[in-house]
Amino acid sequence: MAGSVRKMSVFMITALVVFIGLAGCGTMAPKTDNAPQAAADPKDKPSGPTEKASEPAKTRKVKDEFGEVEIPVNPKRIAGIYLEDYLVALGVKPIVQWYHPSWGKQDYLNLDVPTFDITGSLEALLQASPDLIIVDGAVDKAKYELYSKIAPTYRMPESILQNPPEILKTIADLTGQPEKGASVLDQYNKKVADVKEKLNKAVGGQTVAVVRLNVGDKTLALFGIENRYTGNIYKELGLTPHPFARDMKESQAVLSEEKIPELDAEHIIIFPSNGTWTSKENQEALKVLENRLWKSLPAVKKEHVYVADRTYWQSGAITANMKKMDDLLKWFVK
Repeated sequence: MAGSVRKMSVFMITALVVFIGLAGCGTMAPKTDNAPQAAADPKDKPSGPTEKASEPAKTRKVKDEFGEVEIPVNPKRIAGIYLEDYLVALGVKPIVQWYHPSWGKQDYLNLDVPTFDITGSLEALLQASPDLIIVDGAVDKAKYELYSKIAPTYRMPESILQNPPEILKTIADLTGQPEKGASVLDQYNKKVADVKEKLNKAVGGQTVAVVRLNVGDKTLALFGIENRYTGNIYKELGLTPHPFARDMKESQAVLSEEKIPELDAEHIIIFPSNGTWTSKENQEALKVLENRLWKSLPAVKKEHVYVADRTYWQSGAITANMKKMDDLLKWFVK
């Protein structure tokens, strides 16, 4: 759809919500008015600011994962689905925040905006009236088409989904502030270099493992070096992964009872899959950390287990990564 603003009639919005709710929907042709129009009086022609306000907003075409999309040159109401971290880093307040019932949301961003449950309908997104939607790899072609019915939608290219700096630069360009993006990235790279040097001096080649306590099924999942949430602590910061994590082809894998005793990393970072360590609903799952298999691990015996905040350790974006760096300095650098 051309233009930066995609106007819908009340009937079309209702039809889209019903469609998303699996009740099906039809299309509706726009109304036309065939009544004769009175000739305009030249004296009635608007001028000054009023005339400028009526001009259509400027747009440009960009290429995303699924092709070419026309977006506003200077979008004002932006929804970044699971990409809110990057918007915040750029000083942009998103109009909704991504949410999943099983994983929560990125609480560390402290956003005061409506939540958008990605497992439900798109009604919350419709009500927010975005003029640009930016989505990541969780959105396939079918979902992309649905989002595109609401506003111009940009789907991040697969080739950069594991590269937070490239995602930041892309979003900075989409929001019309490449200079701001370059400045934020410069600060990020400087922090990475500083933290990497300090960690190398403090822990050197000591092995590290990142584990998630899956509160739903009470299992332990090991995150590998390709994990988009925590892989940066190895790739960017130079920490040495435990061999299990180093050799994993998957981004994560549940540790069987037979494998838990072999997780002999010198340092273990752990966080819950949802909620916090004090959440009432998580207390039963915490009993996993009381069994003899877990307590037999070298890192547990030496008190080298570090309890982490899920909300940013289960995120791989710029702001989250910098908060993780702060944690690593606190835990490892004396």
